[in-house]
Amino acid sequence: MSAERLDPARTCVLLFDLLVGHVSKDEVRYAPVIANAARLLAAARAARAMIAYACADHRADRATSARTIRDSDNRLPLITGGTPEARVVPELAPQPADYLVPKHRWSAFHGTYLDLALRTRGADTIILCGGSTEVGVAATAYAARDLDYNLVIASDACTSPKADIHAQFMREVFPRLARVRSTAQVAAMLVPA
Repeated sequence: MSAERLDPARTCVLLFDLLVGHVSKDEVRYAPVIANAARLLAAARAARAMIAYACADHRADRATSARTIRDSDNRLPLITGGTPEARVVPELAPQPADYLVPKHRWSAFHGTYLDLALRTRGADTIILCGGSTEVGVAATAYAARDLDYNLVIASDACTSPKADIHAQFMREVFPRLARVRSTAQVAAMLVPA
């Protein structure tokens, strides 16, 4: 495929942590992101592309959570699997054919079956959206690049509590490993020529 066209049979839309527990803490910031993610989902479903959801799935006792030494508190809420907070927001509800990928770290690839699912489907391209841009979206983007996946990041379907950091990633970091496009541009990339 060209830089501005995607083969839906080889493409996966990956929604990252668009969960009730995250969205409910900042609904105003997430509202346009969810609307844009819904547009991506509609385009992907119409094109019959693969759809996957990377969902935080931490243990209630935090026994599988990272206990690394760091300079600052990561201040990200840990979402406990099986709770109402761990559900995908209703506007983006998964359908039976979609893939739900429980994860315990920032990257949607670390310790999950995502790579296997993509390769089994013959997918070589990932459209990535969700939050948080500089944390989980970035960790997943770096992993996808290192696993040789083509990557498209929907800039207006990602979010961060820090707008300046989000903008810096979209302008300076992600173009080095992905194609960064708007939701409208990505949806157009899925439409056959």
